[in-house]
Amino acid sequence: MPDIASNIISLKQQIPPSVKLIAVSKTKPVSDVLEAYHTGHRIFGENRVQELLSKKDSLPHDIEWHLIGHLQSNKVKYVVPFISMIHSVDTFKLLKIINTEAEKANRVIDCLLQFHIAAEETKFGFNMSEATAIAGSEDFTRLKSVRICGVMGMATFTGNEKQIREEFRYLVGCFNELKLKYFSRNPEFREISIGMSSDYKIAIEEGSTIIRIGSIIFGERK
Repeated sequence: MPDIASNIISLKQQIPPSVKLIAVSKTKPVSDVLEAYHTGHRIFGENRVQELLSKKDSLPHDIEWHLIGHLQSNKVKYVVPFISMIHSVDTFKLLKIINTEAEKANRVIDCLLQFHIAAEETKFGFNMSEATAIAGSEDFTRLKSVRICGVMGMATFTGNEKQIREEFRYLVGCFNELKLKYFSRNPEFREISIGMSSDYKIAIEEGSTIIRIGSIIFGERK
């Protein structure tokens, strides 16, 4: 059995204070989340809306929930009332639906634009030309109930450190270009969500501001 409390404390001692740690609790029971929570940690991430909803009400209400997995349009309305940040905005259509639902809930939702940076075809996300087309559009300026806070990406699942580094570097370049051209007056556009259990050290070296860690904290998933 993993010592969840020791794992999370040890990890937080190793990462710079400027980097936000999201403890990714997908497939893990409420008791495991509570163990991490009792160390003082408050930021947790889930991949699936259904699993998030099933855990949320059994856990303390001061948890800051982040949705980090692919979000289907028809599930948006269920997370908008409470979610702290949606990392996985991968289409303009989805962003507009989040905006509509947030308006109804009288909230402004923090979002990250997910980029496809990996060699694998299975991953979701924008390329740079799609992202700039959105950020420069008139439609985008009308969205008042979403706040774009930065970018997110997942590197290729590989042992090739050079490839991972290049993919992270590419995303940081996308972030810098978007910041310069479209978000220079938006202080909230400051987040680069890269780095998981296998590659978070490289991600931090390349400029990550948010890492998403599951197995190092909670042990391998079954």
